[in-house]
Amino acid sequence: DGAVEQALAVLTSGGLSRSEAARAAILEAERAHRRARLRAEAEALRDDPEDVAASRQLAAEMDDARA
Repeated sequence: DGAVEQALAVLTSGGLSRSEAARAAILEAERAHRRARLRAEAEALRDDPEDVAASRQLAAEMDDARA
C-alpha cells in the first residue's frame, strides 16, 4: 500500500529501523485504543443516572464524615 510505505518512510527518516517504527506505531495504536476505551467507559458512567446518584451520595457521605 503506497500510503503505508510513505508513512513508513517518514517514520524511518529520523533513523528508526522499519522494525522500530512498526513497534512504535503498534504501541501508540494500543495506547490510543486504551484511551478510547476508557473515554467510552467514563462517558457511559457519566450518562448513567444511577451511577451519578451513587457518586453524589458517596460525596455527600464523605462531606458529612469530614464535618
